[in-house]
Amino acid sequence: MGPTATPTRTPGIAYPDPLRTPGDVFPVGTNEICVSGYTKTVRDVSSATKNRLYAEYGITRPRLPNEFEIDHLIPLALGGSNSDRNLWPEPAAPAPGFHQKDELENRLYALVCAGSVALVDAQRAIAGDWYAAYVRYVLGAK
Repeated sequence: MGPTATPTRTPGIAYPDPLRTPGDVFPVGTNEICVSGYTKTVRDVSSATKNRLYAEYGITRPRLPNEFEIDHLIPLALGGSNSDRNLWPEPAAPAPGFHQKDELENRLYALVCAGSVALVDAQRAIAGDWYAAYVRYVLGAK
C-alpha cells in the first residue's frame, strides 16, 4: 500500500491513471534507500510486465527509442515498489516528461538522504502531483 496522497493534476502534464497507478512502496526507510547501490538490489520489472503495461495504457503501436519509459511513479530510490500500482508508461515529450521527472527523483533523493525532507513527504509529493513537486523542488531550487 502506498503513501496517502491527494492526486492533483496540472493541465498539459502527463500523469499516470490514478486508479491503475496510485503509487506503492516497499517497507523500507532511509537506512536502506540511502545506501549506494540500493536500487540495483530491488529493480525487477520484466519485459512482459512492461509490454502489458503499455497495452493497458493503450499504447499498442511500435514505440520509438526513448519515446516512453516504464517509470516508477514513486522511484525505487525513494522506496517505490515494482508493483503495477507504481508503474506506468511515461512519455519523454512533450516536456516536462520523464527526463524532468528524473531530475525531481534525484533532487528528492538527495534531500531525503540529507535529512531535509521526510521520506514519506517525498513519496506523497511525487505520487500526488509529480509536476508540482518538480516546480517546488527543482525549479524552485535554481
